[in-house]
Amino acid sequence: MSDTDLGTMDAGQLCDRFASRETSPLEATRAALERIDRFNDAVKAYVLVDHEGAEAAAEASTRRWRKGRPLSPIDGVPVSLKDLTESAGLPARKGSLTVPETPCERDSPPAQMLREAGAIILGKTNTPEFGWKAITDNRVFGATANPWDTRLTPGGSSGGAAVAAALNMGVLHQGGDSGGSIRIPAAFTGVFGFKPTFGWTPEWPRSKEASLSHLGPLTRTVPDAARMLNVIGRYDYRDPYALRGQPDDWGKHLDKGIRGLRIAFSPTLGYARVEPEVAERVREAARRLEALGAEVEEIDPGFESPIRTFNTFWFTASLAVYREHSERQRRLLDPGMVEDAKRAERWSALDMFYALKARARLTEKLEHFNQRYHLLMTPSVAVQPFALQHDVPPGSGMRDWEEWAPFSYPFNLSHQPAASVPCGFTAEGLPVGFQLAGGKHDDTRVLRASHAYLMAHPPAFPEAPDPMGR
Repeated sequence: MSDTDLGTMDAGQLCDRFASRETSPLEATRAALERIDRFNDAVKAYVLVDHEGAEAAAEASTRRWRKGRPLSPIDGVPVSLKDLTESAGLPARKGSLTVPETPCERDSPPAQMLREAGAIILGKTNTPEFGWKAITDNRVFGATANPWDTRLTPGGSSGGAAVAAALNMGVLHQGGDSGGSIRIPAAFTGVFGFKPTFGWTPEWPRSKEASLSHLGPLTRTVPDAARMLNVIGRYDYRDPYALRGQPDDWGKHLDKGIRGLRIAFSPTLGYARVEPEVAERVREAARRLEALGAEVEEIDPGFESPIRTFNTFWFTASLAVYREHSERQRRLLDPGMVEDAKRAERWSALDMFYALKARARLTEKLEHFNQRYHLLMTPSVAVQPFALQHDVPPGSGMRDWEEWAPFSYPFNLSHQPAASVPCGFTAEGLPVGFQLAGGKHDDTRVLRASHAYLMAHPPAFPEAPDPMGR
């Protein structure tokens, strides 16, 4: 079997071959590293690749499989970590010139859990500075490019992880999502991205706006996402927001289908403006879900845009980052993040109090809505991928990324699970995704519906980065 064949396999296929001894974790890891070496210069998905450490871990995994004693069902599977995530022995620059290139001394929960499961940590993927925006560029490593057209952004802030998933530079990829940072790049690159219920995937050290942040997988398939969640979706005492109650098996309902599920389809949430081609692909996906047996009703959940509420939290977090740096360091920060910080300086404690009240009302509305509908379907993003090095689509007149990504952050405010599911391409050959959101702790239902759709309508992936979008 060639390295190229191994390099396109999912975790289930690899582990079946590890068990039968048709191949080994060392061969699979070398195949993943070869793909990184071949593709990464064009897209800058990885900011650090640990060739030596990955091969050493893969050799140990190979010995375990040969003895018939793997540590877990993903022992030997190549994985990546977002560069906001600490992993012992590797730097976590967080896309910032203010963070030294010093190896971390400790493992964060996802790094520790993946390592203990025998997964092979290949390296770290790119993110904007401290994950502050929904595209992926920074002053340390530059911009990550979309593999479908390297002139365009893959979105962010988990853009490096999404691009790595699209090109299968590794199989399981950890992202983080505080306002759409898993779902936005999943939609822009044509992969599956999932944000679990808040507190079910522990995070430590916590991000600056801890009450919005969810960790989750970016993968090519839903079963692979479930395999990753079976490892990282476990309680960890170090996370002060961590919750118990996760599924024993995140993938146990994947094959149940969606017949009889009540899905509310909201093309705009009642307030968003969506590019016509994006809207049409998502509407087509709604018809396909109905053909698979779901009961799909077009209806809005009945709330106004929560952008002001979200930005009260988001910009205040930027202000906290800004205030914690010295004057010299502040000059090194991303100017866009600094601008957000300065916009928050005029707010008072009362503004935050009202934002908390508005957040509670939004959560209440959505949880009540989910008593009538099993899932809520929307576009993942309102626009197509746009030019690199721009925070908003050029010529759009927009100021903030939240304006072109209005569908994602409401579900960070509400702490509900949500996924981006690839559903086709625009006339320019650019991916489109739709979002499925569920009530709190309805994660397996979101995964089940996503899987049903992708089994019936398998996604396409780029064979290599395309510099011209052909």
